[in-house]
Amino acid sequence: MRFTTITRLLRAGVLLAAMGAVPLPGQSYTIGQAVQDAGDRYPAARVSAEQVSAAAHAINLARTAYLPRVDFLAQVNRATRNNVFGMILPQATLPAISGPPLPENDMASVFGSIVGFTVTWEPFDFGSRQASVRHAEAGRRLAETGVTRTRFEAGTAAADAVLTVIAAEQTAIAAQAGVERSRILLEMVQAQVRAELRPGADASRARAELALAQNQLIRAESAIGVAKANLTQFVGGDPAKITVQPGPLLTLPDPSAGTGQLTADHPVLRQQRQVVEQIQAGEQILQRSYYPRFSVQGSNYARGTGAYANGATLGGVNGLGPNIYNWGAGLSVTFPLFDLPSLRSKRQIERHRELAESARFDQYQQDLSSAAAGARAMLDGARRVALNMPVQLEAARTAEHQMNARYKAGLGTLIELAEAQRLVTQAEIDDALARLGVWRAMLRAAAAQGSLDPFLREAGK
Repeated sequence: MRFTTITRLLRAGVLLAAMGAVPLPGQSYTIGQAVQDAGDRYPAARVSAEQVSAAAHAINLARTAYLPRVDFLAQVNRATRNNVFGMILPQATLPAISGPPLPENDMASVFGSIVGFTVTWEPFDFGSRQASVRHAEAGRRLAETGVTRTRFEAGTAAADAVLTVIAAEQTAIAAQAGVERSRILLEMVQAQVRAELRPGADASRARAELALAQNQLIRAESAIGVAKANLTQFVGGDPAKITVQPGPLLTLPDPSAGTGQLTADHPVLRQQRQVVEQIQAGEQILQRSYYPRFSVQGSNYARGTGAYANGATLGGVNGLGPNIYNWGAGLSVTFPLFDLPSLRSKRQIERHRELAESARFDQYQQDLSSAAAGARAMLDGARRVALNMPVQLEAARTAEHQMNARYKAGLGTLIELAEAQRLVTQAEIDDALARLGVWRAMLRAAAAQGSLDPFLREAGK
């Protein structure tokens, strides 16, 4: 009973030391707070949120296609005015000259100017612009599901990191109790060696057991630091100042918790479904591309020149200001006659992309269903182990108590007593980790099912 009381006192003391007497504001986490902060602070979640904003503006960009196009032009130049009959195919290299050809080349130059604007508007487009808007809207929905998935995955990882921190702390508590048992054993053995009731080898073995227990404690304390560093990857902050509140995580959860099924609203499935829908929206754009394009156009402009049609030049600054005005309006129709083969190829590409992403959706669904079934099996096994651990722990403590009495009576060996103490330490570690193992299995089941809410509700009780 003495060792049991000591163990409990040490467990409480180490737990208080791990939690801190006065936790710093904003750095003491429950598992629910860690999940919330991970969704808000994890950089990848902020990246996804900005992508949603960009996608929303892409919708506004697509809608601007409904607006008329207005092009304004102002130009001043000085150039020769030699002109020639003949055709020039469309190109963007040689400047054009208007007016009749002159009988001879004249290298004299004059001023020219132009100012005007042209308005172009498509009154109807056979649904092409609407298809572009729908494609942009599908992109926004895809970005939104990306935010949901990123936050879900960050929250799941943060919850797992919290469980890892608690597991490391519980291991350290049990290891500290083991150190204390080994220290008491060493003092007892040394007293008996001094009284010449035990050989000096027992004292050496007891010191080795103490060093072994201290090394186990050092490794456990190191694991706490590593686990907290992993947690700060998602919630930020200084690992040395972070504390975790176990709450109900050190007890067994409700037996009915964590037995749900995979839902169609799983963030991974939602995002993949939006990938397919965006590709389908892109196919609609291609379907609306092989149609005539009607453009209502109007232009109002003025030109100025420092030369007459007969070749005479006005000299001075004539031509710097427009002096001849024109306007015009009309309807233009363009049709990409030979674009059909390329459009067919593009549609086939998009069709196969759609089939590939649909197959990927089926693969995700199958993987998640398998993961959910595996998590339920793991949860069942973890519960059974956790329920059996008190028997193992009590048996180990009883054996240690009996071996302690046998050693004091000279009926047992130090090796037997040291082994019994190590079994108690390991049983205490396994007991704490078994309960946490149930919560970890519940977390995996919740992650496979697509919602952490049932898990967080149980963890917040």
